[in-house]
Amino acid sequence: MQPNDARMLLHCAVPTALAGVVGAVVSGVFAGGKGAIGGFFGAVVVVLFMGLGLFVLQRVAKSYPHLFQAMGLLLYTTQILLLAIVLALFKDTTLFDTKSFGLTLLGATLVWVAAQGRAHMKAKILYVDPDSTDDGDTTAKASATGANS
Repeated sequence: MQPNDARMLLHCAVPTALAGVVGAVVSGVFAGGKGAIGGFFGAVVVVLFMGLGLFVLQRVAKSYPHLFQAMGLLLYTTQILLLAIVLALFKDTTLFDTKSFGLTLLGATLVWVAAQGRAHMKAKILYVDPDSTDDGDTTAKASATGANS
């Protein structure tokens, strides 16, 4: 993982974890111990799903840069569908409060997406390769050596 990828992951995971802690505490206050467990589990699911998705997307961008945009859209759609499947699987559980789980999961997902957008806007990612040569450079080199004379 490159340094800017790790920084992106850090800038997304920390606010999401903080939102998860807030969700777990609020859920614990309103729904008791099972609410706190549901809130904690919802935040953990979001951090794992979204963190793994960001890791996969960065690997695809490195290996197949021409597929980056399409893979990003596919990955985001897949993450949302997997979160919906997790919600459906745990809708009748007695391990934790399902409303606390769902609301914390929703809140943490929104925080992750907002933090990822902010981190991407703040990142200083080059969109032009400074080492590449184009026709202007070869013309300048040819005129400097007298090849065009």
